[in-house]
Parts: sequence; C-alpha cells; structure tokens
Amino acid sequence: MSVKVENLEKNMAKLTVEVDAADFDQALTEAYRKNKGRFNLPGFRRGRAPMQMIEKMYGPQVFYEDALNGLLDKSYPDAAKESGLSIVSRPEISVEQIEKGKNLIYTATVALKPEVKLGEYKGVSVEGADSSVTEKEVEDRLRQELEKNARMIDVDREIKKGDISSIDFVGSVDGEEFVGGRGEDYPLTIGSGTFIPGFEDQLIGHKAGEEVDVNVSFPEDYGAKELAGKAALFKVSIKSVKEKQLPEADDEFASEVSEFDTLEEYKKDLEKGLREEKEKQAALQNENRVIDKVAENAELDIPEPMLEEQLEQMYRDYAMRLQQQGIPIEQYMQITGQTEEKLKEQMKPGAERSIRNSLVLEAVQKKENITVPDERVEEEFKKIADQYKMKYEDLMKTVSESQKASVRRELELQATVDMLLSEAKLTKPEKKSEKKSEKKSEKKSSEKKEEGEES
Repeated sequence: MSVKVENLEKNMAKLTVEVDAADFDQALTEAYRKNKGRFNLPGFRRGRAPMQMIEKMYGPQVFYEDALNGLLDKSYPDAAKESGLSIVSRPEISVEQIEKGKNLIYTATVALKPEVKLGEYKGVSVEGADSSVTEKEVEDRLRQELEKNARMIDVDREIKKGDISSIDFVGSVDGEEFVGGRGEDYPLTIGSGTFIPGFEDQLIGHKAGEEVDVNVSFPEDYGAKELAGKAALFKVSIKSVKEKQLPEADDEFASEVSEFDTLEEYKKDLEKGLREEKEKQAALQNENRVIDKVAENAELDIPEPMLEEQLEQMYRDYAMRLQQQGIPIEQYMQITGQTEEKLKEQMKPGAERSIRNSLVLEAVQKKENITVPDERVEEEFKKIADQYKMKYEDLMKTVSESQKASVRRELELQATVDMLLSEAKLTKPEKKSEKKSEKKSEKKSSEKKEEGEES
C-alpha cells in the first residue's frame, strides 16, 4: 500500500491511497464467501455456485462494494497513520480505480487539526462572576419550593391562563388529517406556548366537557414543509381543567418540608443553599470567561468538517436527552416546528466555541508543558471506581490505553485552566442594582438632552 498527501486550503488534505491488486482480489474472495449464500443459480444448490459463474451472471462488479468496504476498514486507518497528519474528521472517500486484477486506488479528503497562534493568555482581565444572593432570589427559591408542593385540583369553571387542561385533538388541513396532528389525554398548560401560536388562546373561556374548533395557521417557517403557512382546523375535546393550588408560605409549611420550625429559619437555609450554588456557578463562570478571553486572543481557522461533526454530536446528545424525557426528536420537531437544520444552526455558535476553546487550551498546555503525575491519574481512576462501586484493580483490567490517555488529557487540560485562572485578573462584578441605576441615569440624561435640543 502507498499513500500520497496533498495539502488543501482551510486545513484540509487529500490522501491518495493505492492498495495492491493482490489485496483487492483477496477482499473480493472474502466478499464472495460472505455473500454466496444469497445467490441461487440454475444447476447449483444455493450457496454452491462458483464465484466466476456469479460474476458472469450478475457482472464483475457484484462483489466490489462489499470488498471495498472491507478494504477501507483495514487500509484507511493505516493510511491515516502513515500520513503523519493530525486528522480530526471522518474521511470523504472517492474511488478512483476499482477493477479485479488491478490496484485499488481511492482518495480520502480529511480535515486537519488547525494550527493555533496564541495571543495573550497569561494575566488576562475579565469581570468576575457575581456570587451574591439577593432577597428576590431567596423569594424566588421559596416560590419554587411552594410550586413543588402544589396540588393540582379539578375546577368546574372556564379555562384561564396558567391552567392545565387534558385534551384530545385531531388536526386537519383542507379536510385531511395530517401526520402528527392527533393526540389523546394531552396535558396542555395554557399560556406555555407549547402548541402553534393561537391554539391555546382559543381554549380560554371554555370548560371541561366542551368540544371546540380551533382554527390556526402554521408558521411559514414550520418544520414540516408540507404544513408550513397552511390553515388548519383542530377538533378539540376538553376532558378536564386543573389549577395549581400553592400551600401557604408559613411556619407550618416550613416544618413540613424541612427540619426547621419557622419560615424565617427555612428561608435562611434556602439562602445558604443558594449562596453555595452561586459560588460554584461563579467559579465555573470565571473559568469559562477566562478561557473565552484566551481563545478570543488566539487565531485559528476551524475546518468545516470538524464543525459539522461537532454539530452532529451535539444534535445526537440533544435527541438522546429528549428521548430520556419520553419525547422522540421527531415528535418534538412536529410540535415546535423545528427542523434538524434549524436546530444545528442554533447550536452552531456553541459548537464553534467548544472547538475553539478546546484547541486553544491544548495549545497553551503544550506551550507551558503542563503535565500531571501518574499518581494523579491513578487517583482519578480510583474516584471513577468508587462511583461505579468497583474495586480499583477490577476497573483497571477493563481500561484501555486510549482511555487512560483520555483521562490524562482531561486532567492536563484542567490543570491548564487552573493555571490560567490563577494568573488572570478578575475585576469586581458590578452589582445588579448599580447597573439598573446607571441605565436609568443614562436614560434621564438622554431625555434631558433631547428636551434641551427641542428648546
């Protein structure tokens, strides 16, 4: 096998791989053995027809695809390694020559890890995150606790905003029911914006037991193109109406949901918990702000295939999270009018930021030669063993060298973040009240200026 490398623009490269004819012919023989049972030729029992007879009847290319796939699985990893390139994407394969008795020639177009030109990274200045807790935040947290302990009670009255109504519905366009337009016992929170604009508003004022015709129009940019911009009729049956009844915020509530006897003590504990949460959040925000600033100061060009693969991974993760909540991604798109393309477009800034920050951190780590001792890696695997309730020795029997390298890399990158954070200058965050008063004063001065200009 031989490999030729051609560097392209924008951190791309093309590998031309030539596989020996003998290897391709062997792959054809293996493809024949694997697939011969599918062929039934006159005069031969199924699976007994010679390779030459099958090729004569179905054409010489009959086993090419299977042979090619097998050879790609074997030859491409070796070719990528032989090239010495830092490849960061799946290859785009193009077959240049494929014929029995001849060398197999194909090209693999790949994205390369971008070169990072670091700017200022030590001592960067960013605004520190605010970890203070306001009285409003404590009241909001208390409200959340009241919501958790709310009762849903059936009400015999007209629907109003905030109610939860159980409905059956059937949607149609031009008299024809459409896919995804039917639902039973659907718990719809009125005013949540879950359904098509205008749907929920038309249920307000109706009661349980009523049948309602809801007329809406799908948005022009609706995900299902066959429905986009079209008028629809939903036949809705209102089965029940419930309202949320919150408990009273008093000493009795505090004693029921906590170890405290009074509401005042309970609120102080909520404040303490909030402070701990916000301190952790602030620490993470400070890390992210420093990394973002260092990445902003650097120069690099992210290749498109690398970005596409990151977006694909983020999309799969999002679909999996929805599935864990019992919502298939297809149903989510039908309800919200989203499409895979729109979702990925929304995810794009996050994907670019993730790639950029990761590459820049890695560049800093290499420049500063930041490493972690073996003992630190061992300590991390012991933590993992504890999480899975395994013995450390048993866990390590299942861990591959690549997994060890991955854990070491994560620890080295975290050590790099710690170094950047220790060197950074965190300015004191502005208080929220100060920011509001500044905006008000700016507005007043602007108004006065306009009055002066008019006079």
